[in-house]
Amino acid sequence: MLYYTAAAIYVIVCLVLVLVVLLQQGKGGDIANAFGGGASQAAFGARSGATVLSRATTICAVLFMVGAVVLGVMGQSGPASVIGGRSPIGQTGTPAVPATAPATPAATTPAAPAAATPSTPADAPKQ
Repeated sequence: MLYYTAAAIYVIVCLVLVLVVLLQQGKGGDIANAFGGGASQAAFGARSGATVLSRATTICAVLFMVGAVVLGVMGQSGPASVIGGRSPIGQTGTPAVPATAPATPAATTPAAPAAATPSTPADAPKQ
């Protein structure tokens, strides 16, 4: 229940962050400012005080990052390892090969004629 409440709050924070970023006014970065034709002598344009929207953006960004970490920790369940819950191969309860494996019928596969080879090696020539 707590996880779903945190997830709903996180979605609301994400929507507010998008809204606040879209409502901000641009810095006026037209082509004249790119080549030094701006009205200010500052290196990065005119400095203005932090507006309500820029502060809201900072707060929402921090909440976004903290919320992502909190949801990641809350959503983690089970063992810490991916294979931590598996039993070792030798201790499984089922056999590796099923006992009811079908036998290959001899009638469908023709037997190859056996070569006439003696079962014992030939005697070595006597000298």
